[in-house]
Amino acid sequence: MDKHYLSPLFAPQSIVVFAGRPGAGSESQDLTPQARLLHEALRAQRYSGELQFLDIHTSGTLADLAQARADLAIIALPAADVAAALEVAGRMTCRAALILSSGIGAEQAAELKRIARREGVQLLGPNSLGLQRPRLQLNASAAGPLAAPGPLALVSQSGALTTAMLDWASNNGVGFSSVVSLGPHTAVDIAEVLDFLANDGQTHSIVVYLEGIAQSRRFMSALRMAANAKPVIVLKGGRQAAGTTAAQTHSGAIVGSDEVFDAALRRAGAVRVRSFVELFSASKCLASRYRPVGRRLAIVTNGGGPGVLAADRLPQVGLQLGQLGSEARAALQPLLPAQASLSDLIDLSEEATPAQYRAAIEAAGRDAQIDGVLAIHSPKPGGDAAAVSRALAEIKSGLAKPLLCCWMGDSPELQAARGLLNEAQIPSFRTPEAAVGAFGHIAAFYANQRLLQQTPPPLSSLAKPDLEGARLVIDSVLAERRKVLTEMESKTLLSAFHIPVTQTLLARTANEAMMIATQLGFPVALKIDSPDISHKSDVQGVELNLGSGLAVRDAYKAMMERVARAQPTARLNGVTVQKMAGAERGREIYVGLTTDVPFGPVLVFGAGGTMIELIRDRAMELPPLNQFLARRLIERSRVAETLGEWRGAPAADVDALEQILLRVSEMVCELPQLREMDINPIIVDEHGAVAVDARIVIDSAPQALSGSSSNYQHLAILPYPARYEQLWPLRGGGEVLVRPVHPDDAQMLQRLVQELSAESRYFRFVSHMKELPPAMLARFTLIDYDREMALVAVHRERQPGPDGEIVESERIVGVSRYITNPDPSSCEFSLVVADDFNGRGLGSRLMESIMDVARDKGLAEIEGLVLANNPGMLKLMRGLGFAIKPFPDDPDFKLVTHGL
Repeated sequence: MDKHYLSPLFAPQSIVVFAGRPGAGSESQDLTPQARLLHEALRAQRYSGELQFLDIHTSGTLADLAQARADLAIIALPAADVAAALEVAGRMTCRAALILSSGIGAEQAAELKRIARREGVQLLGPNSLGLQRPRLQLNASAAGPLAAPGPLALVSQSGALTTAMLDWASNNGVGFSSVVSLGPHTAVDIAEVLDFLANDGQTHSIVVYLEGIAQSRRFMSALRMAANAKPVIVLKGGRQAAGTTAAQTHSGAIVGSDEVFDAALRRAGAVRVRSFVELFSASKCLASRYRPVGRRLAIVTNGGGPGVLAADRLPQVGLQLGQLGSEARAALQPLLPAQASLSDLIDLSEEATPAQYRAAIEAAGRDAQIDGVLAIHSPKPGGDAAAVSRALAEIKSGLAKPLLCCWMGDSPELQAARGLLNEAQIPSFRTPEAAVGAFGHIAAFYANQRLLQQTPPPLSSLAKPDLEGARLVIDSVLAERRKVLTEMESKTLLSAFHIPVTQTLLARTANEAMMIATQLGFPVALKIDSPDISHKSDVQGVELNLGSGLAVRDAYKAMMERVARAQPTARLNGVTVQKMAGAERGREIYVGLTTDVPFGPVLVFGAGGTMIELIRDRAMELPPLNQFLARRLIERSRVAETLGEWRGAPAADVDALEQILLRVSEMVCELPQLREMDINPIIVDEHGAVAVDARIVIDSAPQALSGSSSNYQHLAILPYPARYEQLWPLRGGGEVLVRPVHPDDAQMLQRLVQELSAESRYFRFVSHMKELPPAMLARFTLIDYDREMALVAVHRERQPGPDGEIVESERIVGVSRYITNPDPSSCEFSLVVADDFNGRGLGSRLMESIMDVARDKGLAEIEGLVLANNPGMLKLMRGLGFAIKPFPDDPDFKLVTHGL
């Protein structure tokens, strides 16, 4: 059960092929185009497993066919025969099927999915070009020759791009662990393929071409899982330019879906490229197994001009020019000619020798202030580019940092030099700008990984909001068949979440407005109050800096008349009166919300005021937020430059803005009815921040969410489920905190595994490994709480420190975990307890708790495999009421199950 459920598809031990009559050959008129290509592909190399060809028309009866057995069925038949072949595959107990076809419509594809689901078959296709697994010598595709083996995986929703990528790879020495072409209407989708690749030991990095996704939660979950284990580069086609034209707030009007996709990828820890060329460039770096690094790139060049071009490109892609430290400079200077420069670029002479390149690159590689090295070589009379390539190939394995090359020119000598670099798996580029851009993508991965590690809860540790009061406001508005909240209602909602707002009172007559203004104190602002007017300034519904009662009374009358003429059908409740916020030294900030399809709510931050749509300063993030994410969101906006000391004004209170963002994040998590929101402007100065105006658009929550306060299905990223935290007393004294795992637990989890006895490790992992590999450790600590859960028992210990003082530390002493099965009504569990905590009741409590979580998620059954020679675990399972029976696939295991 440790095998991934897609292993029969991507790592089959036996295959049956339905692709026309056996022996018909690729020239037969009975074969589809895909079948001809498949026959050629399967004949070109010997698949390492068992392969047999069958024909549903001539191989005998269904009963005869059903005697055959295989992990994977490959179907390349005319559309009319595909369903019958899939039925046969199901009767043969094939656990996976691949349909190579084109032109199958949505209705027929839905029928094929129903057959596959009924037969328990994982179905890739229809309309797929197929898959390649080079290390298995498996070319189950119509995409051309089998790719060379390598560490890079390609997943594509475009067949044309798949074949182009394979053609490019064959000419650039790039190999693949997997190539998967997904067509329209495929049953196994891109999220499931990413999930497999995240756990695939042959895959070290992943390239994705994407045109659309159906379920954002599943996609984000799988993408985050994959990017946590290995670098992921994404190219998206079909970018959309703008948001909906029917938007009723600035957020809805200025935020486009492509920008939301950017925010989603960043939060998932992946890196996005914008063009096919950039995808190739990033692929070169990934194929060289370069891992996330910082942004400081050292440039070694034998020509000043190309080096300057590279340096000029650095800030455009968010990089910095790396400069050698004093120690490296001192070591390198004697090896260089007198005219060589070490000021910024490492600018060698035009006659730079391979030894000089080698010395400069090795010095940069050792320097702690350098994150990567770019070597640029310009052709010079008498130069030997191939000798420089050989020198770099020799030192590459000893470098702990990425090394990229730009060999300029296209002579036969330079082409041969590039070939040497390709053989050494050193990424080479023809222009300095392309090389810098490629390093920028790898460096961006490093930055995005920090966002990926954040798993904030839906509610912060701040004062609890008035959730019931907020929901009453929303319910009352929806009961009136309205969707747009008035300013008064919007500010009431903000106040329920402790967001500071200016005191606002509604006046229904000119005299009321005058009396309210006098009580609040001058100057005041008047704003029209109407559920039918989205932007007050558009209808001249705002008057500012009114300094007397007479001015307020006259402004009220004039505003009501003016707005009635501009929008005669609008309902006018009156005018709101509020004291002017002290904006003399304050900055105007905007915080908003928009709802994207398919990613759901998105938070927006930028410059505010009346020029918001003209300035279009916006940074975006998917909720939920924590302090780290809120600060990074602020830093990505252009208005962030004005929040320090600016034009004689003291630095603004950025902490207050962070608190507002955290509060808005809470609103979005807890109120699935929110659709759009403008808090504009927020005035922030050195004393704090206050919301001056707000407008909120709502709609009914989806049926599955109505009345649920603990269900966050409207979010693309499920928040940290803090509600499962418990403090337990232990048998024999002491206590442990049981809580869901989070990414920061990696070091403690590794310690738990390292300190287990060899027998305990074998019982848990069926392996003699002494510690968890990095990919498995990442997989265990950053999880999708929607489809799996891991509860860790944390024990606080007091021990003497090096100076004799008592030091407190935390230690994980037990973990229970379940992962939802593909069905998806059941789950598989695992359990491990530290050896020195056995016999204290921890194992049974952890199992009972993980079963409670699975039950809460609506799962019907929990199951697991236990080694037959593990009597302690089997005794625990019996005590908890599990049924124990033989496991038919392996007699060394027992299958234990329990209904939920």
